[in-house]
Amino acid sequence: MPFGINETMGQYSELFMLLAAGTYTVAFIAFAWDLAKSSKALRAVDLKAAQAGTAARVPVGAGVATGSAGGRLSGPADRAERPSSSTAKAGGAGTEGIVTAGGDMKYAAERRVPARVAVALTTLAVLIHAAGVVTRALGAGRVPWGNMYEFLTTGAFLVAAVFLLSLIRRDLRFLGTFVVGLVIIMMVAASVAFWTPVGHLVPALQSYWLVIHVSIAVLSSALFTLTFAMSALQLVQSHRQKTVAAGGTDKLGFMRLVPSALSLENLSYRINAIAFIGWTFTLMFGAIWAEKAWGRFWGWDTKEVWTFVIWVVYAGYLHARATRGWTGTRAAWLSIVGYFCVIFNFTIVNTLFNGLHSYSGL
Repeated sequence: MPFGINETMGQYSELFMLLAAGTYTVAFIAFAWDLAKSSKALRAVDLKAAQAGTAARVPVGAGVATGSAGGRLSGPADRAERPSSSTAKAGGAGTEGIVTAGGDMKYAAERRVPARVAVALTTLAVLIHAAGVVTRALGAGRVPWGNMYEFLTTGAFLVAAVFLLSLIRRDLRFLGTFVVGLVIIMMVAASVAFWTPVGHLVPALQSYWLVIHVSIAVLSSALFTLTFAMSALQLVQSHRQKTVAAGGTDKLGFMRLVPSALSLENLSYRINAIAFIGWTFTLMFGAIWAEKAWGRFWGWDTKEVWTFVIWVVYAGYLHARATRGWTGTRAAWLSIVGYFCVIFNFTIVNTLFNGLHSYSGL
């Protein structure tokens, strides 16, 4: 493709990226609006229940009151999980049930308009983002992950796309604010700190292994991003549940839209297991590519070391949770540490350490 056309496609790509970032921002606001509006509605019902002398046990997506002043609201999401150490009792202050969204994360019957708008906007943003990634690839005449800018923009696209695909089977809209927020941060970082014009690949990257190795790495990182958001919410939800169980005031009403800490942990564990398999293939295919490019499978290059460190951390997480009883907050923190290692490998190692994998394009 002639250079002039390449440059034009690159400009179109930047325009699409800008439009996508703007649409993601509006979607982020809509997700935040959903949390705020739902939290306010739940507090209002709590206040009415308290004035009627009843315990504040309001399920997410509650329907119509059952009739009497003492009757609680009912709804399809009334599947709250309570800590095994305490049983919620109706009546006195500090003994309210710890109400969360359904542990199976199925869609309830309620119509949360802001959440629906947010999902629609995120879908539109992903489509625009896809156009940006495709035009970048057409402009470069190759797959669009040859430098930090392309890694970030493609990675952000996959994070958002995986999130939307997960919504088909699970009601994970409570993650929207956090996932879309991370996508926006990635897009801003790509444009501000790592922008690189369309160009050719260095010789070592001119291989079909680029498609195999990097695509799996980026997809695995996208899954790790989802579990990072879940683990962070798990810590907040766990603290909230302990506070309410101990008789404290529930100051995080919006967390009723979020499943229990146990449900978050179980889903995070399953997704981390899938992402770990992908990262294992990333490590294996990287070694095969290294042998093709440099004549050795392993050379203790900084990038290779940190890719292995990430593998060890997540392997330790899976093993500890499955066999050593590392559940609850300890498992969440180990998952978060693993994601921080992914971020360190992607940013610090790529930009500050010299080595055979110095392909940031900066």
